[in-house]
Amino acid sequence: MSEPATEHVSVMPDEIVHWVGEIRPRTIVDGTYGGGGHTRLLLDVLADDDDDSAGSPHSTGSLIIGMDRDPAVIRRDDRPDALGGDRRVELFLGSYEKSPAALAHCGRTHADALVLDLGLSSDQLNDRERGFSFTIEDAELDLRFDPESGMPAYQWLAYTDETDIANAIYQFGEERYSRRIARQICLRSKQREPVRTVGDLVEICRRCVPRSKNHDIHPATRTFQALRIAVNDELAILQRTLATAADWIAPGGRIAAISFHSLEDRIVKNAFREDPRWEVLTKKPLRPTDAEVQANPRSRSAKLRVAQRTALPSS
Repeated sequence: MSEPATEHVSVMPDEIVHWVGEIRPRTIVDGTYGGGGHTRLLLDVLADDDDDSAGSPHSTGSLIIGMDRDPAVIRRDDRPDALGGDRRVELFLGSYEKSPAALAHCGRTHADALVLDLGLSSDQLNDRERGFSFTIEDAELDLRFDPESGMPAYQWLAYTDETDIANAIYQFGEERYSRRIARQICLRSKQREPVRTVGDLVEICRRCVPRSKNHDIHPATRTFQALRIAVNDELAILQRTLATAADWIAPGGRIAAISFHSLEDRIVKNAFREDPRWEVLTKKPLRPTDAEVQANPRSRSAKLRVAQRTALPSS
């Protein structure tokens, strides 16, 4: 059975095309391929194969390498009639942290650009079997990007002690009521009614998190974000990737990273500022236009930062 067509709308597409297209890249890594929206647009700004003045001297033919941890993405697009069938696109199942291995597989040592769109895709939110959306309350609380590896969130909650659960919810979700939530999660386990579904966790969050008078955020939002980050090791992967990216981005190459919450944005900002091999091109993060937010409300919290690899030697 074929995978359904993507419903995801890529965020800040014009800005990504502008900042990446300026350097006429020959090799691009789309580290969060998702629905392929950014890749589809970036094909138009790839250097021509006969353009000797463009791209990295380490590359050969023009290519976009699409990385994604979600097997459903690869199954959907790695078909002759889909974008993955384009000779200029190679798809790989795995985290963007594995970009150097994907580059090596394609016979090249460096990329000219790395694009990261760190948010959840609409396809994942709408997948009833993943539990990413707290509106689908009968779904199993999985929260993994790759459901074929690792531990689903409901198991993580069952095997993790109360203090560590509370710390994760506070650190990764910035949730003030993390201890109260963790206490109720563990109490259910002691009563032999462990949290298993989205609805189980939503019920706890509704009881533990008072409704804000000045904000309409759902009481489960921060907790779901925190558990998703913990289960998928998202922030550590982002930190490790940005710490080593200058080793495999060619001089003059760029990283364009879109984040959706302060934890991700802080990691990107600090990585660019603290490594002298990066020149920050966006002194302040770029935000989506009002028109884009109106057309795609999920873009409203997006922040784009761009940095360019300097000519300094790798350390």
